[in-house]
Parts: sequence; C-alpha cells; structure tokens
Amino acid sequence: MTSPDGSELSTFGPVPTGNRRVAVGALLALGLVVVTLVIWGLVGQLPFAYEPVAGRGVAVVEDIPGPDSGEVCRLDQRYVDEKPDGLRDDVHAAWQRLTAEADKDDVHLCVQDGKRSRAQQQREFDEAVEKFGTRELAARYVLPPDKSMHVKGKAVDVQPLSSAGWVEEHGGALGWCRRYENEPWHFEYDPGYASGGCPALEPSATGT
Repeated sequence: MTSPDGSELSTFGPVPTGNRRVAVGALLALGLVVVTLVIWGLVGQLPFAYEPVAGRGVAVVEDIPGPDSGEVCRLDQRYVDEKPDGLRDDVHAAWQRLTAEADKDDVHLCVQDGKRSRAQQQREFDEAVEKFGTRELAARYVLPPDKSMHVKGKAVDVQPLSSAGWVEEHGGALGWCRRYENEPWHFEYDPGYASGGCPALEPSATGT
C-alpha cells in the first residue's frame, strides 16, 4: 500500500493497547514459569514436598503427634476412640486388617491411646511420675519417649477390656500381641509375630 506521496505504508495498523497488555502479561507469566522450573531443577525438589532424610525414617515417625483424644467409645464411655492417625504405614494397614476381622465377630475396638510424639509421651511420663512418686514406678505403666512403642507408631491401647481380650485371643495371627502382664490393653505390632507367635509376656514395661 502506498501513501498519496508514493511512500510505502505498513500493512499492519497500530496494536490496540488492550492486546498489547495481554501479550506483555502472557510473556511475563511464561517467564515466571521458566524461572520457577529452573529453580526447581537446581534445588531438586518441588516446594513444600517432603524431603526424606537417609537413616531418619524412625525419627520422622517419632516426631509425628497422634490425637490427644477422640470420640467417646461407644462401648464404654469411660474411654475414648481415637483415630489411628500417625501410626507407621505398615502398622496402620495391619490395624485396618485387625479391625476388619473384629467386625466379623461383631467386636468394636476402641483406641484409647495410639500414636504419640516424643512430646506427648514425655507429658504422659511426667504425669505418671507425679502420680506414682518415682520414675521407676511410673515406668511400669508409661515408658519415657526413647523407649515407647507408642512413639515409634507400633502400639495401641485397646478398650474396653472385653475388646482387648478379643485382640489377645485373635490378634496374634495378624501380628498383634499383648506385651505386658500389667497392661491387658496394650498391644504392639510386629509382622514376625504372625509367623513366630507372640513372645512371652513381660511383667511390666520395665520388665520387672
């Protein structure tokens, strides 16, 4: 196209202001995406993703708190029924298998206590020391955090005692065994129990 004086004119008219802003915005957004991908590539992970630490699997579990309470146990209102949150994945799956078997016998298992973090276990132990007077006596019922299977996500306390009795009779085949003579409600999971049988009961958590 030529102008009246014979000079060439562009075949493209001026770009509308609105379209220009859209184009600039799209370019900025694309640039941000590229920069983000580069950063992710450099750090080797997505933001907020869990970064596993070699050799720290148990430590990570031990830092996870469990519920401090739960709904009232429908079989006995003196107890609660916590959600089994925080248990190790394999233990949680084993608990689901155990409760499914109990359901077949019309037995409900209330979780009075399940997973606890170190801090939760320390509070429980401190309360037991205050109640019983000495650390030695308290440890017969509540272990300090570094020794507790509740902290490791491998133990549950089942109530009422009628339900705990069902677990003692039938749980061994699924890897759940009672461990202490003075705690008929306390059960720990180990897949070896299913094949090798439950170990002999200890008098208490201290072994005495």
